[in-house]
Amino acid sequence: MEQAPGTGTDPGSAPLLVACALGIEHFALRSGGGRTLRQGGGAVSVLRTGMGPKAAERAVERALRSAPPTTAVLATGFCAGLVPGMHPGDLVVAERTEDAAGSTSCSAPEALAAALARTIPGRTVHTGVLAGSDHVVRGPERATLRATGAVAVDMESAATLRTARAESTTATRPVAAVRVVVDAPEHELVRIGTVSGGISAFRVLRAVLPAFSEWHRTFLLPRR
Repeated sequence: MEQAPGTGTDPGSAPLLVACALGIEHFALRSGGGRTLRQGGGAVSVLRTGMGPKAAERAVERALRSAPPTTAVLATGFCAGLVPGMHPGDLVVAERTEDAAGSTSCSAPEALAAALARTIPGRTVHTGVLAGSDHVVRGPERATLRATGAVAVDMESAATLRTARAESTTATRPVAAVRVVVDAPEHELVRIGTVSGGISAFRVLRAVLPAFSEWHRTFLLPRR
């Protein structure tokens, strides 16, 4: 597992842990987020968890053991879109994540969606339920998940957010999930990066960290 620590300039502010599963996701975030990682409000770290919910649980649990209790956690990477009309490169902001183990509500999803719209203008931002699966979802299984009300599915977000909340000593740890659609009902992808859809999703993922940092700063402002 790789953890790439940021160097936030305010040592008293709460850090942000951005978790992704795959090497290509980690590379996109690190290669596109240099300024944010160096100068974001609070330290920003990008953690590669490995693929699947169990790997995500282990990696996030280990990372948070030595992190401040106020650390915010944001799960990101690629996902499969479930809604007809979605396109590769669309963004999905979770209002909550759901899997067989339960549901986790996300913190300030409206603010996060607005930050993404400002940071990456022209990209469609969807909000709704992000489903969790322990395997890659294809074909008819998409329709089954869509019938539950989910707008997209991935393998790690639900486990990441559930673990983050379980490891918190307070009820206020901010958690969120943002995914980039890499394939959708009309645009099913065989391998990431081999077609234009995968390349489009990669470019969008490279651009998201400033929006994540903007969302995170809303939790660092003094309470009035």
